Amino acid sequence: MRKKYRILLAKPGLDGHDRGIKVVAAALRDAGFEVIYTGLRQTAEMIVEAAIQEDVDAIGMSILSGAHMTLFPAVLDLLKKRKCEHILVFGGGIIPDEDISKLEKKGVGKLFTPGATTGEIIEYLKKALKEGRKEEAVF
Repeated sequence: MRKKYRILLAKPGLDGHDRGIKVVAAALRDAGFEVIYTGLRQTAEMIVEAAIQEDVDAIGMSILSGAHMTLFPAVLDLLKKRKCEHILVFGGGIIPDEDISKLEKKGVGKLFTPGATTGEIIEYLKKALKEGRKEEAVF
């Protein structure tokens, strides 16, 4: 049986700006994804627990606070501890190029910076998630 991809979106840390992630959530829903948005001020533990409970295919985090070098690795480490490395982690925000390459080496799938379109995010997710799943998802 085919199913829609499930994406959990979160705003970790103390950043209170959520307009961008709400735009991404709406675009992903319009493109046929199931989206769970956990809201503002989530801890890494809260994000991973919600991802496991919701049986998601991917976690997307928006970080504008400058804490990306702490928050992305924390989520990746918790997923590993819970034996859930199959969950794709991606994100966006204000992230310097040198940090993007470091985070991608640690296991973050892709990071989108200001100027990225929702279409780019959608296409990336469709391709990346299809590679990780044997059955085809419905769109």
